[in-house]
Formats: sequence, C-alpha cells, structure tokens
Amino acid sequence: MPEYKLSFIADQLGLTLKGKDADITGLNTLENAGEHELSFFSNPKYMHFLETTKAAAVIVSPEHADKVKCALISNMPYRDFGRALAMFARKEGDFAGISQQAAVHPEARLGSGVTVYPFAYIGARAVIGDNCSIFPGVYIGEDCRIGNGCVIYPNAVLMSAVEIGNNCVIHAGVVLGAEGFGFTRVNESIQKIPQAGFVRLGDRVEIGANSAVDRGALGPTSVGDDTKLDNLVQIGHNVVIGAQNLIVAQVGIAGSTRVGNFTTIAGQVGISGHLKIGSNVMLGPQAGLTSDVPDNFNGGGHPLLEKMTYMRCMTLAPKLPALHKTVKKLEKEIEELKNSLAASKE
Repeated sequence: MPEYKLSFIADQLGLTLKGKDADITGLNTLENAGEHELSFFSNPKYMHFLETTKAAAVIVSPEHADKVKCALISNMPYRDFGRALAMFARKEGDFAGISQQAAVHPEARLGSGVTVYPFAYIGARAVIGDNCSIFPGVYIGEDCRIGNGCVIYPNAVLMSAVEIGNNCVIHAGVVLGAEGFGFTRVNESIQKIPQAGFVRLGDRVEIGANSAVDRGALGPTSVGDDTKLDNLVQIGHNVVIGAQNLIVAQVGIAGSTRVGNFTTIAGQVGISGHLKIGSNVMLGPQAGLTSDVPDNFNGGGHPLLEKMTYMRCMTLAPKLPALHKTVKKLEKEIEELKNSLAASKE
C-alpha cells in the first residue's frame, strides 16, 4: 500500500489541513482507524465515534473541524473520502502488453498502450481504443467498438457489434449483447424472434459483476453517459437508459422501457416492458412497475405508491393481524346488537 503525507493528500484533493502533518498509510472507519489512518465524518449518527476516533485525521465539514485534533476540511466529506480512497486503492492486475497466449484476430485493431491478458479473445474487425485493459477470459466479438481507457475484467463477454464509449468499466462475468428474450407463442409451440440489434454504452459507464445488457431486436439497447449498474442487473432488449442513473442490484428492466436521467432504481425493482420512467426519479427496493412514472417521482412498493403513502403502509403492515382480529370482534358485537334490537321490536 502507498504512504502519503497528510499535507500531500490535502493538496491533491484541494482541501484545507487543520492540525499537524502526519504520515498516512491508509483509510478506515472512525471506529476502527489507527493513528496513521485517515477517516471521514458525514453522518450525525456516528458523532460518538468522531469524538473517540484514533484516526490521524478526519475529513469533516467546516462546522465539525474543531471536534478532532487534525482535520481535512471539506464541503463534501463523503465525496472527498472517496477521492482519497482512490489514491490508496489496490491496483487490479500487473500485466502489460499483449500476451502471446491471447487470441487476437488479424483484422482487429488495437490502439496504443492496450493490455491484453492471457486467454482473452478479440474477434475480427473489433476496434479497441488507447490504454484499454482486457483481462483473462474476456470474449470480444466481431465488429465491437471500445473507446479509450476502458477496463474489461475477467470473463466478461461482449457479443458482436457491442459499442462502448470512453473510460468504461465492465466487471467480471458481465454479458453485453446476448440475445434479447424474443419469443412468441404460435398455436401450441413457441417461436423464436431473432434479435438483430446491438448494445451501445456511453462514456464512463460502469457495469457490475454478472449483469446482463441484451441486444436490441432491431437497433440498440443503450445506456447513457455516467450511468452505473450494480451487480446482477438485467437490462432487456431495446431498453434506453439515460445519463447519470444509478441502478442497484437485482433490478430487472423489461424490453423497450425508457429511463430518463439522474434516476435511482434501488435493489430488486421489477419494471415491465414498454414503460417510460422519468428523470430525477427515486424507486425504492422491491418496487413493482406496471405503468409509466413521471419526472421527480419518489416511491416504492407494489403496486407503486408515492413515498409517504408507501411508508405509512409499511408502518401499518405489522399491525394488520391485530387490526383484523379487532374488526372481526367488532363485527360480531355489531351483529349481536342488531339481533338484540330486532328482538326488542318483536
């Protein structure tokens, strides 16, 4: 692991150092940080750890700088903690150049500074931009186009004609451009509908491990600039996803749905096909969507409910068994009263 002076970290991140300089060997949580580690504080629930931390320094907002012996003052502590963490992050892989054990088709074109690890395959007419890293077991099919500065981790698969922008990260086990789920029932059989489209990713897209983006039936399935997909996400054929979206683990988006920009789709959300999801939307875990969602909507559940309504329903849900017993008891009492009144009139 690298070691940096605290003053150097402050200079690199554009932060103000308050306190004595120190050698920093790594980063850690407030609770676990040692005397040569850097930490951060951004959530008030951890105030008690801020007051007792042994960290050499803490990245804090200006109003909390006087609560620690040494601080890096930041307007966005969590963001700057991430930037500091990047300085210490362990590099994945140390191979350079093009391995003789890789299979690179003679019609493929590789830019300068490309690394191709052993046992990777690059197909005919594929174009790889400058300074890309292709890890072992990667399959890049015919006519793929990959921009500059991309990293494709082990055993990822890019089927033919996939297009990737610049500075993208494709994690292990990802499949881009597999056939979309195109089938139709014909009499008593199921007929396959060929998927003749492709997949297109914008710049700085990151696809988490074991996720799949299917190629379009006709035309592209596309993911916009700066969008990040977590692990185990399924994107169906001809889905169009805009820019700067966060799509979290086990989300499934069915074919031909469109997603706007700056939207967060939390874990295990299921989205039907041919829908339109707006921009600046927040969808809670396990939401189920069967109709369009407007811009700026925040909600969850199935059927999908606005956030406050959904939260009230979740609060009431554990009380439903007792409420049911109370209602049954009241129904019985009402029935007895009705019978008593009827008897008194006879």
